[in-house]
Amino acid sequence: MRIAHLSDAHIGPLPQPRLRDLLGKRLTGFANWRRARARTHDMALLARVLDDIAAHTPDHIAMTGDIVNIGLASEFPPARKFLQRLGAPADVSFVPGNHDAYVQSALAPMQRELAPWMRSDDGTDAGFPYVRRRGGVALVGLSSGVPTLPFLASGTLGRAQLVGLEDTLAALGREGLCRVVMVHHPPYRDGARAGRGLTDAAAFERIIAHAGAELVLHGHNHRTMLAEIAGGGGKPVPVLGAPSASAIHGTADHRAGYHLLTIEPDGARSRIQLVTRGHDPAGDSIATLDTRTLR
Repeated sequence: MRIAHLSDAHIGPLPQPRLRDLLGKRLTGFANWRRARARTHDMALLARVLDDIAAHTPDHIAMTGDIVNIGLASEFPPARKFLQRLGAPADVSFVPGNHDAYVQSALAPMQRELAPWMRSDDGTDAGFPYVRRRGGVALVGLSSGVPTLPFLASGTLGRAQLVGLEDTLAALGREGLCRVVMVHHPPYRDGARAGRGLTDAAAFERIIAHAGAELVLHGHNHRTMLAEIAGGGGKPVPVLGAPSASAIHGTADHRAGYHLLTIEPDGARSRIQLVTRGHDPAGDSIATLDTRTLR
């Protein structure tokens, strides 16, 4: 099975907000977009990345959050079109990031527009974690996107979601499935700077160490990252972060790109190969930047 993993598209242009929309946290986010993000996230480059993903015909696509920027209701219909371009809800799994859940008022339009891409196979909107089974692989979606105070970009899973995750992973392990967990924030201690990390990362690590998983995918830091945390029986679990799919500037691991994962599912003995593709400014092309075996 081949999975494409992308994150942090931050699609633009940002719709013109009303003055009352800019009360509170959105004011700083809007200023940040005008000052820097609008030039950092290039929609023409994002389109080329999406074309490259399509050319590699993945069996499934995992999008780990931050499609929008400041959670305006008017940002979510374009976000839905973005997911539709990636594929049908059955073929694309989405988990929200902190920008998708930027403020409390963003949650309802996000659910209204994007819910089909974050449902379990039974089609119900039962919340998180959700589970999708695809050819020996179980994709488990979590939401770390919660509204926060200005100047904070942290995420939280919460007790109910963590309990559900432990039970879910244990059950999927008994089924002999390759378990791929999707979350926006890096779900391990020291995965992000202060004020930007997952507040209950230690609890997440304990659950993975007890129940196990074969792979964890995340975004948020806008760069390719690879770490390991302890899994069931002490076996290390790779934790893979994707760069922003639209970032035009920065070092090689920050520029626009995505991951292609080829999985030979066999439960805890699953084999996973990684190809990272992204923008190569030397040839102004989307090219293979790295290949490695994850397990």
